[in-house]
Amino acid sequence: MARLTFPTSPRSAWRGCGHLLVIGRGDRLERGVSSLPDGAEDIVSQLAAEAKFGRGGAVATSLVPGGAVPRVTVGLLPSTSSRYNARGRPDVIARAVSGARLTRSDRATVVFCVEDPADLPAMLTGLARGLPLFDRTSQGRSAEAKISILALGPEDELLKIESSERTRIGAVRDAARLVDTPPTELDPEAFAKEARKALEPLKRVSLKEISGPALARNGLGGIFGVGKAAVSPPRLLIATYRPTRPRGPHVALVGKGVTFDTGGLHLKGRGSMEGMKCDMGGAAAVFGAFRVLADSGVPMQVSLLLCLAENAIGPASYKPDDILTLHSGKTVEINNTDAEGRLLLADGLSWAARSLGATVLFDAATLTGAQLVATGANHAAVVSNDADLEELLVEAGQASGDLVHPLPFAPEFYQAEFKSPVADMRNSVKNRANAQSSCAAQFLWSHIDDTDVRWGHVDLAGPAWQGDRGTGYGVSLLTEAVRRLA
Repeated sequence: MARLTFPTSPRSAWRGCGHLLVIGRGDRLERGVSSLPDGAEDIVSQLAAEAKFGRGGAVATSLVPGGAVPRVTVGLLPSTSSRYNARGRPDVIARAVSGARLTRSDRATVVFCVEDPADLPAMLTGLARGLPLFDRTSQGRSAEAKISILALGPEDELLKIESSERTRIGAVRDAARLVDTPPTELDPEAFAKEARKALEPLKRVSLKEISGPALARNGLGGIFGVGKAAVSPPRLLIATYRPTRPRGPHVALVGKGVTFDTGGLHLKGRGSMEGMKCDMGGAAAVFGAFRVLADSGVPMQVSLLLCLAENAIGPASYKPDDILTLHSGKTVEINNTDAEGRLLLADGLSWAARSLGATVLFDAATLTGAQLVATGANHAAVVSNDADLEELLVEAGQASGDLVHPLPFAPEFYQAEFKSPVADMRNSVKNRANAQSSCAAQFLWSHIDDTDVRWGHVDLAGPAWQGDRGTGYGVSLLTEAVRRLA
């Protein structure tokens, strides 16, 4: 495991450094970086000149016996990228940081050579993804490595990494840790307990929790129905940050927190159930973003809603053909117990709009496997009822490194997929070939469509879980998106 530090001078970063990783564009590193310790500049230049790399960048390492730094690695970024990618190339940086295996040294230093300071947040997102916190291996029990982080500008000047950025990096890593934690250890109760522990010390943050049968009494039939068969009761954790003089919209962050998804009575098969501890990746993302926003003191009121349940099997399981009444007052006939996340989110969104009075809603969820078919492993899918909000999310993704791509919002095409003969709707589509990810979002919208909210849905099934590890995706996106609303 690695502890990150942010020295205020390069000299302190070199002291005792066993491994130096320099990240930048290949042509920039080939020209040399004057601020590096003695001897390292020539090695970096030579590695950059000799390495072959394409659109995916490259990593090259050299041992330096007797040098000021025993091991030097370069992470080479391509000079160009597509307009659908972040210029800071967090994808390449995450691979470079992970491949360098910095934690094998007691002390290491990462130097970012930044062409445009606006690219630094996305670059730091890549760093956070490449340094996961959760490690239950025997090697992971060894002493903690210390990694110093420096950013150099176009003239090799030291760039300041603001405290809010440091907090964001930590929240990204922590969100990934939550996703990686085994589901028996992170059930709904444990998740709520950890959230409370982190949020209670924050100023101007109030907390409320509704759990077990109290969910049903409060009209939250979706969360209760999905989670009532589990040993750990389902719950809705609500946190609200209120600045002294709030301005701007009241924003709510709503997260799907299915701590493990068996598929319910529509049981997942072997190969499909493994890894379903990641089904709370949306809740981890909004939790992390809320912590960063509250800690940094944004000027607007922000609420967090963690919709927590385990989709377990037992005598009390909700069943196909059951009809649940959700917080919106609408009834849902269950035709797929494995389409459970939308039941949680519909309750959370309705509570945010109707009970809290939030005017801008963002929800995040590992909602559909179809998201990977639609937008791939690196871009989350966005569906929004508001064109400006959709554009804001795309721009926030480019700036933060958490990429998104919009999908259609067209209720006239998708609502009919949920038609039920005995209830207001069913919870799963009739035609699985008709834009499943947009349809899943449409189900959510149908529970807030009579309100005046602006709503942005983020389906992060692909980017939140890669290589059988959590990535912390969504923290940076939502933090940046809310800041842009101020």
